[in-house]
Amino acid sequence: MPDRIGFIGLGIMGKPMARNLLAAGFDLTVHSRSPGAVDELVAAGATSESDPAAVASASDITITMLPDTPDVEGVLAGSRGVIEGATRGSLVIDMSSIDPGATRTIAAAFDERGVAMLDAPVSGGERGAIDATLSIMVGGTDDAFRRAAAIFDALGKNIVRIGPSGAGQVAKACNQLVVAATIEAVAEALLLAERSGVDAARVREALLGGFAGSKILEVHGQRMLDRSFAPGFRIRLHRKDARIVEEAATATGTPIPSFTVVAEQLQRAVDAGDGELDHSGLFVELERLTSP
Repeated sequence: MPDRIGFIGLGIMGKPMARNLLAAGFDLTVHSRSPGAVDELVAAGATSESDPAAVASASDITITMLPDTPDVEGVLAGSRGVIEGATRGSLVIDMSSIDPGATRTIAAAFDERGVAMLDAPVSGGERGAIDATLSIMVGGTDDAFRRAAAIFDALGKNIVRIGPSGAGQVAKACNQLVVAATIEAVAEALLLAERSGVDAARVREALLGGFAGSKILEVHGQRMLDRSFAPGFRIRLHRKDARIVEEAATATGTPIPSFTVVAEQLQRAVDAGDGELDHSGLFVELERLTSP
């Protein structure tokens, strides 16, 4: 009998991911703080449960997609959390982006109960979630990774087991470092072009064909030119991820001078009330910071 899947957290990323699991034919039970999203998934063929423990009781594999470390700790290990409903031999997959140390602590608690856990944060934003083209970075055992293969195949295209528990979260921190720094560099380049009296759209077109070309220049560069910052991945969430990067760098003695500047930009954007903008909206903060 195929594994029954539970999915907790139906936000910008979680809802389309859950839809893709339904489309792939999985038996899906859902729960979220957003009743509207739950109703949508139930209308599409899912069932719902009242809390995370009930979802886990009804599922062989329980997936979480939540905003931050405290959310994951509460949903997985808190009162009426997944840990209270998960049965021995079941699997938990946390696809949120959280602190690697917290991941390892939670995974150890599940392991004591005979429940395997994978940390499997994703990259690709809302578009990647909708199109099932996410990059998935996985920490955990080989056996658990193999068991989750069909689920990951329904959600993404670039799926890599990085190493043991917490390794997926470390990879995601590395991803967020590169993404934020590149967004900042693209914003600086396009603003420099504009203020030099040059067509920034043509500059972007030229750069895309050379060594500076990147997905961020392609997608977010166009957002900057259009001044279109509807959220695919919110600035406030990237600021949260930046704290994870900073804490990991401090713990390992790793210098991150370029990222420190970008983390400050993210914080200024949040302080200015722009936390709900897409992270390409760093362009707005750069304009504000350097207004002539």
